[in-house]
Amino acid sequence: MHLLAAQPGLVSDGSEAVDLGQSPADIVVLSAADTEIACLSAARERLELTGETPLGLRLTNLLHLGHNMSVDLYVESVVSGARLVVVRLLGGRGYWPYGVEQVAETCRRHGIPVAFLPGDAQPDPELQRLSTVPADAAHRLWQFCVHGGIENAVHFLNYAATLLGETRDWREPVPVMPAGLYWPGASFPSLETVRAKWIPDAPVAAVVFYRALVQAGNLAVIDALCAALRAQNLNPLPLFTASLKDPFAAAALIEMLSQAPPDVILNATGFAVSTPGNHTDGPFDAFDCPVIQTVFSGGNLEAWRDGTRGLGPRDIAMNVALPEVDGRLLAGAVSFKGLLKRDEDTEADIVGYIP
Repeated sequence: MHLLAAQPGLVSDGSEAVDLGQSPADIVVLSAADTEIACLSAARERLELTGETPLGLRLTNLLHLGHNMSVDLYVESVVSGARLVVVRLLGGRGYWPYGVEQVAETCRRHGIPVAFLPGDAQPDPELQRLSTVPADAAHRLWQFCVHGGIENAVHFLNYAATLLGETRDWREPVPVMPAGLYWPGASFPSLETVRAKWIPDAPVAAVVFYRALVQAGNLAVIDALCAALRAQNLNPLPLFTASLKDPFAAAALIEMLSQAPPDVILNATGFAVSTPGNHTDGPFDAFDCPVIQTVFSGGNLEAWRDGTRGLGPRDIAMNVALPEVDGRLLAGAVSFKGLLKRDEDTEADIVGYIP
């Protein structure tokens, strides 16, 4: 079978075998979250700028490795030469079964410590059993990822280095608030700061999006959305959240929305709070207004324009089918993933949302 070179900024759906063209390094991190990859890339750069010498690092979006042949090549050419492998899986082992199997077997055969971490804040005993780093080390690495942000990412890298016998300063993971207000150009603004930017007596349009975008600094689409709403004489109320399912984040969202009751909610988080046939109240249920599902597509714009099927399967599941379970109204995509830059030091494409 012919291997294709991975296209910058394009998240593969696994239907074609791709060669990411990476070389081995001390630490290999695989994650399905582009924001996490961007954050770790920025953390490595910060370490270098402060005079520290970070260990060799490879960052890979495992969504590129959906095809078994892609997995085989990557495991052989990159994973087998690592000193530590970290795999962060949203959805558990069943989300990437062949990849988990091959990474685990290769690490066992070469004596490489590996940590399989949940992709969310819920423990996963099966992933824990597959990990060969000490349980406390796997838990600490996981918590660095769960709390997120560049500061935690810096200490993730330093702590990972200590697991390989290096001397590095690190601190325990520091929680980042689960939800909060955002405003373009402001650092964690108050509601009063946001209100001061509003048009008097105009309707309020809440914009709810993932906290990971704040942590990775990938906010161009939020800024553009706020500007577009203001151009239509609406007052944007941008709110970030770890998840609509996180009880602390949900409570914070309800409190903030109660202080500025929205006339419409534009929700850019995926999945659903409820399950089919079993409604569960989420943070939006207390407000008598439409909730419009605003799609931040995980695909790229060119593939969408050239294709004939619209959004890809992952977008359909996350942003169409599941949100309908909560009764959200579907809007179109307001952004697609695109290449922000090529990080030559980690041999990774840094991908983000582009309006």
